[in-house]
Amino acid sequence: MSIRGETLGLVGESGCGKTTLARTLLRLIRPASGQIWFEGREVTTLSGLPLRQLRRDLQIIFQDPFSSLDPRITIGDAIIEPLQIHSARSHPRRDRDRAAYLLERVGLSSDWTHRYPHEFSGGQRQRVCIARALALNPKFIICDESVSALDVSVQAQVLNLLKELQQEFGLTYIFISHDLSVVKFMSDRILVMNQGKVEEIGPAEEIYHHPQRPYTQQLIGAIPVVSLERIQVRQAQRLRGMERG
Repeated sequence: MSIRGETLGLVGESGCGKTTLARTLLRLIRPASGQIWFEGREVTTLSGLPLRQLRRDLQIIFQDPFSSLDPRITIGDAIIEPLQIHSARSHPRRDRDRAAYLLERVGLSSDWTHRYPHEFSGGQRQRVCIARALALNPKFIICDESVSALDVSVQAQVLNLLKELQQEFGLTYIFISHDLSVVKFMSDRILVMNQGKVEEIGPAEEIYHHPQRPYTQQLIGAIPVVSLERIQVRQAQRLRGMERG
């Protein structure tokens, strides 16, 4: 379904099965039928240690950053937890350094490792979730409506951050959203889903400007033009700021 290093956008209206598909790909839900292949392995039959090893490479960024973080532990511990679970060479000092580095890489202060989720804004919490997803150096990340709960201006910042991290770490994304304009901004290819089935798949520009299926045409027709324009303007402003710096 997805090619290494690309972003595959998965779009469709609420209830069409996007999140169910994402969780099935990660084996958080056991599929009733069919096969899932990752790097030559059929993963629906994995269990025990092989499944545990697979999950080092596959991560997810959930829609609601507050509910996906444990309010009882610090953000530093939230980032360190995957290292303690999955790494046989986990070491307290090295893990702390890794957490501090990742916080800085997603635009937060490394001095904030001892703070709790309620001390952050929604956009900052989502950055923490991104840092946690990167802790194990995964190859593949599913972004499940990961900006839909954020303000438009914060959306643009997080989307640009995801693009930067993809280039730096060589990540492959499946980017899920009901907002086709955001999916177009992020994606190399787009898969349109309708009632649990693939409606249409193709290059992002082709799907967006020349949709073949009536359902896709309806989705595109419902997009507020200002939505994509705001994201593009924010990206241009950010790039100009980097050039001046």
